[in-house]
Amino acid sequence: MKVEASFVRSAASAGDLPRDGLAEVALVGRSNVGKSSLLNALVRRRIARTSAAPGKTRLANIYRVVRGSGAPFYVVDLPGYGYARGGSGEFEGLVAAYFARVRLKADTTSAVRSVRLQPDPAALLLVDSRHPGLESDLEAWAWLRDTVDGAAIVATKIDKLARGERIRALREFESACEHSVLPVSAVTGEGLDELWKLIDQLANNSSSRKEPRSSHNSNPPRATARRPRSE
Repeated sequence: MKVEASFVRSAASAGDLPRDGLAEVALVGRSNVGKSSLLNALVRRRIARTSAAPGKTRLANIYRVVRGSGAPFYVVDLPGYGYARGGSGEFEGLVAAYFARVRLKADTTSAVRSVRLQPDPAALLLVDSRHPGLESDLEAWAWLRDTVDGAAIVATKIDKLARGERIRALREFESACEHSVLPVSAVTGEGLDELWKLIDQLANNSSSRKEPRSSHNSNPPRATARRPRSE
């Protein structure tokens, strides 16, 4: 199926985020989990830059995607967590702003009320299949599950594990997160068709949500300097 994808811009603050009402799917994950590589594999071209230095990107990179005859939507690559470059406050501020965009608008009675600028975004939590059960990933999933209506977990770099290792890793992930996990590889293409089906579902559900979701936990997971086990 034909995929059209283009880079829109990098967002440094809430004012740079989309405001045109298209559905959005956010990519959330540690700085070295392979978000850019996976996006490039999905759209079959190099639109996202990859970096050898985890934590270097501190902006939200926005891409417009159209797949086949489907409606256009945005894929938003959020700054990675797990490394403290630039300070955790910078990461947390932008992520919090992304998932809670509102503006003040006067209604016909001149009363001021908050309205949602965009449909509630969906989110894909990307985790490295080689490192199940990392505290930072579990914290991120707990926060997304409490904050976002549409969220799913994708295990990247599955090609780096032998058959027995991947079975054990997926079991550990699903036990810790209490949720199914989709294994994928940007190198071999494994799982990409299933991931597209998941993205289509999340984007369609996102476009149908109009009201913001209330949450008792508005703070995103903190960026930390803790490194995972050796790659």
